[in-house]
Amino acid sequence: MNDLIVSILIILGGGFAAIAGLGLLRLPDVLIRMHASTKAGTLGVGLIVLGVSVHFASSLVITKAIMIIAFLLLTAPVGAHLIGRAAYRRRVPLWDRTLMHDAPMNPDHAKASDAKSERSSEKTITPDS
Repeated sequence: MNDLIVSILIILGGGFAAIAGLGLLRLPDVLIRMHASTKAGTLGVGLIVLGVSVHFASSLVITKAIMIIAFLLLTAPVGAHLIGRAAYRRRVPLWDRTLMHDAPMNPDHAKASDAKSERSSEKTITPDS
């Protein structure tokens, strides 16, 4: 029974990891690829680690497995957010059906950023002056 559970967890984890790999190859832009790799990849690795911990069933392995899964759940969303933010700021070309908001959502934020850009342009020193 234990071997059956371990086999199912590892096969499911490998399947999700394969789906994440296919998503990286087949999806059209960086934001959608990032989503596929973080969601399916995290679930795939988590299931594989869970299967290993069930197989060995020692307290040390289970503790390490819990720490690995917690680390994945904490770092994968942060990494994905930073990759998406960098792509947005670098204006990476996106799929033509991807919607992107160029204007800030909050009007007060837009006024503050306009005032900040005006102040920074006034203080710019050019080499010709």
